[in-house]
Amino acid sequence: MNLAIPMLALLGSITGDVIGSAYEFDNYKGTDFNLFPENADFTDDTVLTIAIADAILTDENFTQKLYDYGRKYYWGRKYGRHFFNWLLKGDLQPYNSFGNGSAMRVIAVGLAYDTLEKVLEMAEKTAIPTHNHPEQKP
Repeated sequence: MNLAIPMLALLGSITGDVIGSAYEFDNYKGTDFNLFPENADFTDDTVLTIAIADAILTDENFTQKLYDYGRKYYWGRKYGRHFFNWLLKGDLQPYNSFGNGSAMRVIAVGLAYDTLEKVLEMAEKTAIPTHNHPEQKP
């Protein structure tokens, strides 16, 4: 498989995360902004996106990868309260989240699989470790 396009897409996702990090909690909606602000940094979304990509590439458990990466890179990342508590407790059971976190980390699924059925199946598997609220099921 040619990894050039998936790698560029993954890097594009990470680049957008870093650029947007300076504006994340300001709700700035304009188009006039600095692409390279001093306070830009990767966020929890990048950490967990890479965790999902790593799990796919190594055929390892999504839950464990999310936990391992989350614990390794928790300092300075702005994890949601429930995810942060999940990391601290170490109880790897889903916590019924209804947020958008699983959507922020799923790009690797669309890059790795080539049928709609497989993409949907794997996207659900990446969401379930944390985002298992019954209203989020397809």
